[in-house]
Amino acid sequence: MKYSINDGFPYYIELLGDKDYNQLFVSKENLNLLKSLTEEKAAYRYAPGKWSIKQIIGHMTDHERIMTYRALRFSRKDKTALPGYDQNTFVDNSRFDEQPVSQLITDFENVRNASLSFIKSLSKEQLALTGTAWKYELTVEEFLKATIGHEVHHMEIIKQKYLS
Repeated sequence: MKYSINDGFPYYIELLGDKDYNQLFVSKENLNLLKSLTEEKAAYRYAPGKWSIKQIIGHMTDHERIMTYRALRFSRKDKTALPGYDQNTFVDNSRFDEQPVSQLITDFENVRNASLSFIKSLSKEQLALTGTAWKYELTVEEFLKATIGHEVHHMEIIKQKYLS
């Protein structure tokens, strides 16, 4: 099935295709691309009202924090349904554009390292546990796939609309 961006988590999972999500989590390719950005380039917006690259980096970091928290809750058999969040409200109330891009990248890298530590701690049984967030019931593994698929989505936008 072809999902659209409006479908949320299923879209991000489908975006991975047959790629190994674990390998994408440990890959430094996206991090290295972000580290190559100048302050000027990181502040760039390809159109009025669109996020800057700094805001995208901050958003990806926030999103990974939230998704990993969800996966943590569900891996511990917490069946509490978790709400969605408004990404625009989060970005609008951040200070991403005021921070040096190097600081945003360090934060992104620190969150990724924490995510990797968490992922390595999970058993196959924990990866198969389910939980509900926003409007989707997924396994812990599917939440992790949606997390890295979200990054893939935004990095493609950065490459196509900001850096081409």
